[in-house]
This record gives sequence, C-alpha cells and structure tokens, in this order.
Amino acid sequence: MQLRKAGNSGLLLSRLGLGTMTWGRDTDEHEAADQCRAFIDAGGNFLDTANTYGDGDSERVIGGLIDTFFKRDDVVIATKSGLSFVDGARKIDASRQALISELDKSLGRLGSDFVDIWQIHAWDPSTPLDESLAALDYAYTSGRARYVGVSNYSGWQVARAATKQQSNSMKAPITTIQSEYSLLNREAEIEILDSAKECGIGFIAWAPLARGVLTGKYRSGIPSDSRGAAPHFSRHIEPYLNSHNERTVDAVSVAASGLGYSPLEVALAWVRDAPGVTSAIVGARTGAQLRGILKSEEITLPDILRSALNDVSA
Repeated sequence: MQLRKAGNSGLLLSRLGLGTMTWGRDTDEHEAADQCRAFIDAGGNFLDTANTYGDGDSERVIGGLIDTFFKRDDVVIATKSGLSFVDGARKIDASRQALISELDKSLGRLGSDFVDIWQIHAWDPSTPLDESLAALDYAYTSGRARYVGVSNYSGWQVARAATKQQSNSMKAPITTIQSEYSLLNREAEIEILDSAKECGIGFIAWAPLARGVLTGKYRSGIPSDSRGAAPHFSRHIEPYLNSHNERTVDAVSVAASGLGYSPLEVALAWVRDAPGVTSAIVGARTGAQLRGILKSEEITLPDILRSALNDVSA
C-alpha cells in the first residue's frame, strides 16, 4: 500500500487507514485481530481510534494487539480526546485539564507510553484556543504524543490553530486535520482542504463511503444486519438517504458496473486519490468485509469518470 507524507512533516501514513470505531462493541477481539492482520498484510500502517469509541474498549483492543500482531514502532496509532457522551448527550470539553486527563487514560488503555498522533476531537467554543493548544504542546514536549492534530475543525479554525503553532518554534506543530469527506459530503472542499494545504497539514478523510451508503446497500431499503439498522448508528445513516444522494449512489453504481468494479471500490478510490488527501479511514465489522474494501487498492479511476462523479455529486 502506498505511503504518503502527512503535510510538511516526516510522518508517513498508508493512504488507507483502519478505523476502529466498532472495535470492542460490534467487532469483538477475534474479528479485530483478523482485520488487523489483513490490513497489515496489505501494507497498511495507520490505525485510527478515539477515547469514546466503545467507551474506551477500542483502545483496549488495540493495546492487546501490540507486540502480538505488530511491533509498536511499525504502526501509527492515532487517538482523540475532547469529546464524550454523558447520558447519551454529546459533550465537548477541550480544556487543558480534560484533554490531558483523557490522554493519560488512553495511554493506559493502549498500554503504550506514547501515541503517534493525538488529536483534539472537536472545536470547543467554550475554551480559549490557546488553552487547548497548550495541552497539545504538553503532550508533544513530554513525549506522550509524537505528532498532534485536530479533528472536525472548519477551515478558519484549522488555519487559526496552525498559524498560532507555527508562530513559535517551541510549540507543537499541527500535523493533521481529520474531517468527513465523501461523494455525499464534500464540505471539506469549502476551505478545509485549502487551509490544510496552505498550512502544510496532512488531511485525513473519515467516512469516505458516507457511512456505507455509497456501497449501494441501502438502495432497496435498510438491511437488518447493516449499521443503518443499529440503534446507535441509524441516526448517522438517515441524513444520507435522500433523493439527491440517491442519484449520486446510482451514478457510482453505474460507473462501477461499466468498469467491472464494485460501488465501494469506485467511491473509496475517488476520496483516496482526491487532491490534498493524505489518507482515507475505512472501517468494517469483519475481516472478510475489510478484505473486500482493500481490493480498492488495485484500481485507479479514469480522469473522465472522476470528472463525471464530481459533476453529479456537486
């Protein structure tokens, strides 16, 4: 699998990252191990998690794989802090106290002295940006995080954070920005990708398959074994099930059929090779599903097809 530099840093990430949101909850330890093996065998080196995934179980599962399925220094592990769910309600807290406390808990669950990339999970309007960035500086200078980044920031927020860090050589440089990006959600093209490029930051796309909708599995309804049928995921799927997106999914399916590919392969290749993208994070419930996803590594979209998909999804 091709490795790409994250912005102006020396950090190399596989152009597909393995998302672990379901690990420890919908994906048990055996399936997680199978996925990890398939991903590393395919040349992948980038695992993405967060303190909230499975209430911390995702990080615990990854910790159990270290030195069993891979050597610690051979894999880039990224996690996030600053977001939690209290009684089902989403809470953002990017204060220095909260961020550092969550990082230490993450390291304990991972069983590691450091994380390769530590990211602020979301913009916190209630906390001064300088305070949040000070937590990144502390993690970076103390060796708890080898690189730092942000997630779900708008274009101006990315630029503001990056500029503050670049103004002082003693501060931790922002290395990555993680944002949703797919043929059904192209909001990252509104300033975020440009901000990342201008600031020398690597762009990591999450939900490149629009939470599974671009695979075409929802064209005839909601399968009983899909994320759309799961109570904790259904609310994330429903916004994508509308007539405009249906036309885009149909176009992806037609293009895939004409090329002899699957809709998944076409949709994922479109994001993976989009200008400015360093890595696209993919997730699966089983090792078999992941092996199917990894087949996208074998294809490159013709320019004329990419242009047509750009138009139909605009």
